[in-house]
Amino acid sequence: MKHYAHINDLENLETTVQEAIGLKKNELKFESLGKGKTICLLFFNNSLRTRLSTQKAAQNLGLNTIVMNFGSEGWQLEYEDGVIMNQNKSEHIKEAAKVVAQYCDIVAIRAFASLTDKEKDEAEIVINSFKELSGIPVVNLESSCGHPLQALADAITMKENAARHKPKVVLSWAPHPKALPHAVANSFIDMMHLQDADFIITHPEGYDLNPEIVKDAKVEYDQEKAFKDADYIYVKNWSSYQNYGQVIPQEKNWTITADKMAKTNNAKFMHCLPVRRNVVVADEVIDSENSLVIEQANNRTYSAQIVLKKILENLG
Repeated sequence: MKHYAHINDLENLETTVQEAIGLKKNELKFESLGKGKTICLLFFNNSLRTRLSTQKAAQNLGLNTIVMNFGSEGWQLEYEDGVIMNQNKSEHIKEAAKVVAQYCDIVAIRAFASLTDKEKDEAEIVINSFKELSGIPVVNLESSCGHPLQALADAITMKENAARHKPKVVLSWAPHPKALPHAVANSFIDMMHLQDADFIITHPEGYDLNPEIVKDAKVEYDQEKAFKDADYIYVKNWSSYQNYGQVIPQEKNWTITADKMAKTNNAKFMHCLPVRRNVVVADEVIDSENSLVIEQANNRTYSAQIVLKKILENLG
């Protein structure tokens, strides 16, 4: 594997999940694999789980790590060709990507959506510019439209808690006071397209996601109907896709409560974190025995570690 920008960059999801679960049993088994190599983590946005878990994963493989909060510590980058750089951007990606590549063997990047320009966000200009110009492997730590390491961690978590039957999995929208991107939801959907499951997306009308990502997945606008007999409830907020980046009138009754979870098949609750308690989900749900959020966070290390292992093996 050269890059990891999308869940489909994996040759086989099921095999990768099993390998990641194996890594958990002996996380230092391949600690010499990255000896003498360096990974650079560039954060254009804030992070807790992504930063810490990726550093731990890299260290488990013997990689040297360099971390830079590029949004606050680096120069503002220009990405357009032929532009006259006489405004607030001091460095062009053409130089920056090549310079970074001289300092490391792998670069991992986190850069959120602007939520103001759909076309630019979907072009994934930051990730794709580094892929094109750096000449080294690029790992997506969450981009404008995707969070494939989170999706892989979610797949690992679901496998570890697998039902004996074909599961019913629900991705549910929930309220949030801010406009949030579509990245986590998009990658969860991408991952579920690779699973043998009864998969349903539920959200208020007006919050339909990109149809090119949703494809033939079932969409249900009645949340409680969607929850009936579900085995997993995966919850995330996202802003409007059609009215791009906007928060249209909030449906506050979409908060996940114990009463709603009672309609499920004793479902597991999942969320990528951070989460707004008693806005997105009630305390009684996230604190319950069926909450997998801490397991998901732990599996972020092993999703990153298995990806980095495959990239290192490809580097030779």
